[in-house]
Order: sequence, then structure tokens, then C-alpha cells
Amino acid sequence: QVQIRESGGGLVQPGGSLRLSCTGSRMILSTFWGYTTDWYRQAAGKERELIARATDNRNTDYLDSVKGRFTISRDNGKKTVYLQMNSLKPDDTAVYYCRFNDPNGQFPELWGQGIQVTVSP
Repeated sequence: QVQIRESGGGLVQPGGSLRLSCTGSRMILSTFWGYTTDWYRQAAGKERELIARATDNRNTDYLDSVKGRFTISRDNGKKTVYLQMNSLKPDDTAVYYCRFNDPNGQFPELWGQGIQVTVSP
């Protein structure tokens, strides 16, 4: 069964950095190429929000609150999407999820299980 899984979360002090990774397992390489790759997050008591999207490394989009601090990138050869997070703030504390979506609807939407990021002194 095709799955995607996040890694790289944890506890970091304000101003610090983390890099999240999300890799598709048991996925054909060409399938990954067709996916739009997203990062979402959900803080306690709040709705899940889209924070970054990449259709490829030249076409990316970000939530205003993370622009200039977070960078989404893809390694198509590794079937992996990354989220580099710099200058982290306590408000960035949340469970982070990756999502693979096929805009053509040919392949199923995939969600990771989520990974905790905590920004605290």
C-alpha cells in the first residue's frame, strides 16, 4: 500500500530551525512527479491550514505568516518533499502534515500521519 510519512519534527527554541521531510513509500517515481505536494499544520484548538505548496521547485506558494521563513522543496528522485523552517516562533507550534494530491484525479490523495513541532524556550 502506498503511504507517505513525515519525519524531522521535535522541540526547538524560538529562533531555531527544523527541516521536515515527507517521503512516498511503495510509490512509482512517475506517480510522485504528477503530485502537487503540500504542507499543512494544525495547532491545538484550531483548524488545519495549508502553509506551503509545491507543484515543482519553481512553482511554490506560502501562507503569509510563513513567507520568508519557510521553504518547500522537492526531490523527485527521492519521492520526497521538504519543509525547511527557519526563525521559528512559538506560534508555529502545531502538528504538521504532508499531503500529496493529483490535480488530474488519476491517483489517490495521500496524507501523512502528522508530526509534532514544538517551539518553546
